[in-house]
Parts: sequence; C-alpha cells; structure tokens
Amino acid sequence: MQTATLRDLTQHFSQHGRLETIYLRPDRGQPCLSPNQALAIANRGLQGDRASLRASSQANGSKRQVTLLQAEHLPVIAALTGLAQVDPAVLRRNLIVSGLNLLAAKSLFKDQPLHLLIGEVVLEVTGPCEPCSRMEQVLGTGGYNAMRGHGGVTARVLKSGILQRGDPVRVMVAESATDAPLQSSLSF
Repeated sequence: MQTATLRDLTQHFSQHGRLETIYLRPDRGQPCLSPNQALAIANRGLQGDRASLRASSQANGSKRQVTLLQAEHLPVIAALTGLAQVDPAVLRRNLIVSGLNLLAAKSLFKDQPLHLLIGEVVLEVTGPCEPCSRMEQVLGTGGYNAMRGHGGVTARVLKSGILQRGDPVRVMVAESATDAPLQSSLSF
C-alpha cells in the first residue's frame, strides 16, 4: 500500500456537506433575512445581500463576496460564551454548512485549487472570516474571542446559480470550467 502525499490527502473528504441556512444582510445593522433560496452572482455575491452591492476594484471582485460558517462551530461558540445556544443569524454569515470542514476547503497548494460546489453554484474559499467587534454586543463580553478560529470562511462566487436550503456541498479540485466533484469513499 502506497503512502498518500499531503497533496492527495487534501483532496479527500469523508462525506459531502449540506447547506442548512441562507442569510442575506440587506444593510449594516439591519436584521438578516433567511430565504429558502438565493441567487449567487459571479464576482459579486448573493443577490439582496449588501456585499453584492459594492463594486470592487479587483478583477474578479472582492474576496469576501460570501461568508460561510460551519454549523458544528455553533455549540463551540455557545460554550465559549457561556450561552445555552447561539442564533446563527446574529453572527451575520451568509451560509451555514454542516458536515464538511470548511477550513479544509481552502487549498494548501496554489497549483491545485479547491472549489465548493453548492447546488449549481461554484465558490472559491478565499480565507478565514474573522470576527468583528460587534460580536461583543451580540454574544456578550468575550464574544469576539469566542469567535476567533470559529468565524468561518470568506469566498468568491465563480459560477452563478441558485442556492437552496438542503443543497449538498461538495469539494472539487478545480481542473477546468467543468469541474467534477472529488471522489470520496462514500456510496451516494
């Protein structure tokens, strides 16, 4: 049996994730909307979200067009703040995803980019989504530090389409415009 390289290991995920919730932030400080579906627009973000309204000077748009949070981090954030539970809407991330390590969806190798496929939408994870000082207001004292390392990731929309609650979330190696999801050892 041949030992897998780090390049190989970064391409293997034990399962697909699931899009649990969609949030749109119409404006700073305004309550989030939680539709069952949303239109993702390439190089812009989600239609109806304030991030998609800002023009970017970067060729492919901002690196922060969409924010994603791992659902499994919600109980951790709650535990670190002493709360019984945390309403993900107050964290103001666009997409709540379960079952997939979002941090691992950012490639370690520039020549082997990874993309997220959610329904028909393709996203490129661009980095961590650091918390803002508002977390102290919504989570209480220490909320900012509770979110550090658990704030999710930022992403750029590479291919437009409709996102729907319940969509599978897959990681794929970006080889061409017709990316294929990564193979896993699971039977689906």
